[in-house]
Amino acid sequence: MVVGISHAATIKVGKQYPVTTIQQALEKANDGDTLLVYTGHYAEGNLTIEKRIMLIGIDRPIIDGQHKHEPISIRTDDVTIKGFTIQKSGHSSMADIAAIKIYSGKNISIEDNILDDNFFGIYLQGASNCRIINNKLQAYGKAEHLVGNGIHSWKSNNIIIEDNEIIGHRDGVYLEFVTHTRVERNLSHNNLRYGLHFMFSHDNEYHYNTFRSNGAGVAVMYTQRVRMEHNIFEENWGDAAYGLLLKDITDSHILNNTFVKNTTGIYMEGSNRLQIHQNNFESNGWAIRIFSSCMNNTLEQNSFVQNTFDIATNGSSGKTTNIFTGNYWDKYEGYDLDKNGYGDVPHHPVSLFSMLIERYPTAMILFRSFMVTLFDRTEKMIPSLTPENLKDEKPLMKLPTS
Repeated sequence: MVVGISHAATIKVGKQYPVTTIQQALEKANDGDTLLVYTGHYAEGNLTIEKRIMLIGIDRPIIDGQHKHEPISIRTDDVTIKGFTIQKSGHSSMADIAAIKIYSGKNISIEDNILDDNFFGIYLQGASNCRIINNKLQAYGKAEHLVGNGIHSWKSNNIIIEDNEIIGHRDGVYLEFVTHTRVERNLSHNNLRYGLHFMFSHDNEYHYNTFRSNGAGVAVMYTQRVRMEHNIFEENWGDAAYGLLLKDITDSHILNNTFVKNTTGIYMEGSNRLQIHQNNFESNGWAIRIFSSCMNNTLEQNSFVQNTFDIATNGSSGKTTNIFTGNYWDKYEGYDLDKNGYGDVPHHPVSLFSMLIERYPTAMILFRSFMVTLFDRTEKMIPSLTPENLKDEKPLMKLPTS
């Protein structure tokens, strides 16, 4: 919203008005004006916005890049774009062409648009205090190098990304060197690589999003102080797929999320001092794969139900600094004689067969055989290969109602 400007005018654009093109309106406009663009098909090449204006579509006008141009380039502050269908941007292996691209702007709102068949969808470069709300972005790339990201932000801060649907892009949302940003209530599905991918992006929050059927799930890399809460990670299947990849992240919180029907729920490598609490892991191949490079993490009050393997690790039987406590495990076979709600004997969630799979993946062909059952029963009676110190001292006896 433009502030501090008086005598703002409204310019109407359409076949029935003196101003028939958006380009004419942009040339005529002054800072603070509102451009009302009425329904129609506008194929005007590249529209460069260099004035602080509101560009509002009435009855969903179409801005068409004709597979040649970047439809909208924003090179100023205080701009609103709302109510358009923006389609068919150009494609380039040298330049990141987008349906809407922000070049070092601030206080920009992009709301209630449909972005269809573009290379990148919305691209923020050096932006701050921007709002990306209630847009639908769909692309049709058949390979990762043939399509860009849905919402892409680089070296930006204080961005709000809410209530968007992103389909068919390389990454649904991609953030790099982005801080103090909130990603909330988005649906990111059927993207070629990640539903959400962020790197070197500290002090951000991700709430109430759904990441479904993406190529490899969600990746969080080289990041500090991130909060991921109340998200759903589901149906991310494949040899290298997972619900959530945590690579070299620290001092973060992963709370109240649901991981269902993923090859791996959470894959953790080089990640330290994480609070992983009150998450639900159901019907995954591996619920959590936590590597020996992960230290000082606390996993508490999580639920593990009908996963093929609850926990897998490449660690030895040596001391672990990760704490598992008060989780519910449907594979727990202990008892609760004192009726305090916790098992009286610890639960060891790493099975011998899961250790063998980490070393010899082809051994998976033995899964569900009597031999595997015999291995695991023997290991429970005479522990030797599974990490003795990776255990839950207070396993819950009942599934938490929350």
